[in-house]
Amino acid sequence: MAALASGPVVLAGEAWQDYGLVDSGHGRKLERYGGFRFVRPEPQAMWSPRLDPAGAQWHADAEFVPGSDEDGGGRWQFARNVPRDGWPLAWPNGEEQVRFTAQCTPFRHLGFFPDMAPVWNWMGDRVADRQGDAATLNLFGYTGVGSLALSRHGPVTHVDASKKSVAQAKENAALSGFGDRTIRWLVDDAAKFAAREVRREKRYDGIILDPPKFGRGPGGEVWRLEEHLPGLVADCRKLLDEDSRFLFLTVYAVRMSSLAIGGLLAELFADLPGIVEHGDLAVREEGEGGRLLPTAIFARWSNPG
Repeated sequence: MAALASGPVVLAGEAWQDYGLVDSGHGRKLERYGGFRFVRPEPQAMWSPRLDPAGAQWHADAEFVPGSDEDGGGRWQFARNVPRDGWPLAWPNGEEQVRFTAQCTPFRHLGFFPDMAPVWNWMGDRVADRQGDAATLNLFGYTGVGSLALSRHGPVTHVDASKKSVAQAKENAALSGFGDRTIRWLVDDAAKFAAREVRREKRYDGIILDPPKFGRGPGGEVWRLEEHLPGLVADCRKLLDEDSRFLFLTVYAVRMSSLAIGGLLAELFADLPGIVEHGDLAVREEGEGGRLLPTAIFARWSNPG
């Protein structure tokens, strides 16, 4: 039966050709996305920058300046002509390249979450032995980089409430040359979709979910993380069985411990084999020292089969 691991795990992402965390400190971070550099707010960067923040190395092509609202707001200030409609990036997924468009969004991020790269690798490792038959579900799938990574291993169902995000995910699939792969692109409320799948007695080999703190479905459905997450994870558990391989849950921008979501998974997965782990997602800085910048908390269940 699934046991809760005794201590937290740190899952750290490393730099790759098209992305790197160059430096961080004093509440900001400096990143490179392809040929461009960006500065964004980062409250967890409580230390001092390694590089001189007044020097040339901290000069960025754009900086996101936050508003006064703790929960959001702000705008980009551009020093160079960054393409407003985005620019192509690639992430190496084994022997293939997952290609996608990065873009400066009003929500301070750039169209994908680079700290998820080790998660994509981890999920792929869990289902690699299924030889292309692993059926996976990506809830709150955003622009689809995780879905494209999973599509290497079998059919994927991608669900997001944003029509614009799903359209971008489809474009990323075309950019990657994955038009022949079995990916269902659905604009839907994630919680309602999962509940319907339970009624249909569907089963998946793996599920990833990245729920927001607050959101609305395409029909105006309201999502509040603390209120609705337990029910959604319970439904996800019903879509998995003793032959399934993983569930991965990430939570951003909330005052919550990974112990809380780890305990939730441990309770709901107690009747399945495997292990439940919890901890922090982080990105490792480039350069000397390689400091780890935490970005989110996670909990995961895995079954070696």
